[in-house]
Amino acid sequence: MSTAVVTGASSGIGAATARRLVAEGFDVVLAARREDRLRALVDELGSDRARAVVTDVTEPASVDALAASVEECSVLVANAGGARGLDPVDELDEDDWRWMWEANVLGLARTVKALLPRLEASGDGRVVAVTSIAGHQIYVGGAGYTGAKHAAAAMVDTLRIELLGRPVRVIEIAPGMVETEFSTLRFAGDAERAAAVSEAIRPLTGEDVADAIAYAVTRPSYMVVSRMDLMPLGQASARDVHRET
Repeated sequence: MSTAVVTGASSGIGAATARRLVAEGFDVVLAARREDRLRALVDELGSDRARAVVTDVTEPASVDALAASVEECSVLVANAGGARGLDPVDELDEDDWRWMWEANVLGLARTVKALLPRLEASGDGRVVAVTSIAGHQIYVGGAGYTGAKHAAAAMVDTLRIELLGRPVRVIEIAPGMVETEFSTLRFAGDAERAAAVSEAIRPLTGEDVADAIAYAVTRPSYMVVSRMDLMPLGQASARDVHRET
């Protein structure tokens, strides 16, 4: 039985991915900060197939503890991250930008570093970095987040080269607009402002992204899905969205 570690597993894309990977036959280690949600997901999936490890990827010791608890790992879905605020550069909040860098860049790097020995030892390791189309495009007010995601995307491409010749596939999944808690967290719990982001457009769901992840990690070992961009029909780029009237 293969084990998959999923960070940011307490909701949204992470929770949907955990469910899908269990359905694909993986055991899953659920890593996130919110213990109550992790416990509920373990109850749903069954303790014989899933277990929870409370983890904050912005804390090196927390990531080290996660890795120490994992004996075997063939898939890492590095999904933890997020955005804070929508400030232009000349009004930046340094605490928000610092957190976005910690969560989206250093959090990804330290999680990969911590689990890479087990991924390589599996003989067919797969690193799935859930980035964003914001890692390849920009939009007004998004410099803190797009800067962090551009760095994450560049790191993923670099990692793929660094691991060439070793039995680890590096996969980037870059979603656009997805109906999760992303905007609610970005706007510090302002539900009305968060709802306006997807107003008059049908966004993707966490399950849609989980489908793409499941596809990528179940390809034969000689095939790498290096990157997939996922957007709803009404979105053409990080900036361009068609809203039905």
